[in-house]
Amino acid sequence: MVAVRLMAAVLGTWAALIVLLLIPGPLPERWRYVVYSPATVGLWMLAMLVAPVVVCAVKWPWIKSGRR
Repeated sequence: MVAVRLMAAVLGTWAALIVLLLIPGPLPERWRYVVYSPATVGLWMLAMLVAPVVVCAVKWPWIKSGRR
């Protein structure tokens, strides 16, 4: 059961990061380079690696026991 909650935390974090990446899509074309600049995309890719570790560290009591 720990593995299921761990995967739920990781997949939930990744889903949130993907949604945050896609939200600025409808903005005007001239803003897209600012929003989707190489630095921003690089930071997003780094967040895809680091954020699940942080979420799992913070939510470890829930992952371990299943209680809030």
